[in-house]
Amino acid sequence: MTTPRPGETNNTQPKRKTQMDIQVTGRNVSVSDELKAYVANKLLPVLENYPRVESCHAVLSLEKYRQTASIVVQGRDKMHIEAAETADDMYAAIDGAVLRADKQLRKSRQKMIERQQGLSDGRQRLTDIEPPHIP
Repeated sequence: MTTPRPGETNNTQPKRKTQMDIQVTGRNVSVSDELKAYVANKLLPVLENYPRVESCHAVLSLEKYRQTASIVVQGRDKMHIEAAETADDMYAAIDGAVLRADKQLRKSRQKMIERQQGLSDGRQRLTDIEPPHIP
């Protein structure tokens, strides 16, 4: 076993994941790796702007000719957002659901900021903790 040199650290602990774990589930449809990658590529840029988000679950379903994508986002302070979109194409349904989730996250964040701007008892405001979202 070697000892680290001065100025170096011995990193024996596993590194934390920097990307959020996005769960993708299929109902009456098999979810391929390509579809999982598409969902992740669409959701990750949206969720990076909201550090309060803790988990995300995408449910892809097929009912006759309707293809539905549902996205459930959960975060701190009882944040729970659900967005769903139905289309003829699964990729179009995913795009629509991501847009709806982004709109709801933006609205939720703005409500929190407005609610906390009235604080005058010295508590830390959300605007002090998180940078503003620029669309």
